[in-house]
Amino acid sequence: MTLKGIPSVISPKLLYALSSAGHGDEIVLADVHFPTSSICRNGPTEIRADGHQIPILLEAILKLFPLDTYVEFPVAVMDLVPEDKDCGLKVPVWDKYQALINKAENREVEIDMVERFEFYARAKKAFAVVHTGETAQYGNIILKKGLVL
Repeated sequence: MTLKGIPSVISPKLLYALSSAGHGDEIVLADVHFPTSSICRNGPTEIRADGHQIPILLEAILKLFPLDTYVEFPVAVMDLVPEDKDCGLKVPVWDKYQALINKAENREVEIDMVERFEFYARAKKAFAVVHTGETAQYGNIILKKGLVL
């Protein structure tokens, strides 16, 4: 891409989606295990970013994409299923997300934990789903677009 200031990890299709989304629209960054094609079959735009890790994409996206300040949770991740909670599964990628988001927004942003099937239902209503190369368990994240003031 030959534009100044656009991170190279942002493809033209992703840039178009980020720009076209309106206030309150949601973008899903999906890990390699997410059923992106099924979710997008009758709904959101499917954008492929295979091979890219979500923290790298997230950092680049947040340089361009404001988060919604009018909602309690402008960011959501898929919560652990009960079996993973019971065994104490840790999700270190969430700490990376939190740090990147707080830095980009210059504030503490609370992240919502959404039950697995509710997350899928919400993804079906998203503006776009970006299928990534992220291999971390529970790496999926939803971003709600805010306003540029």
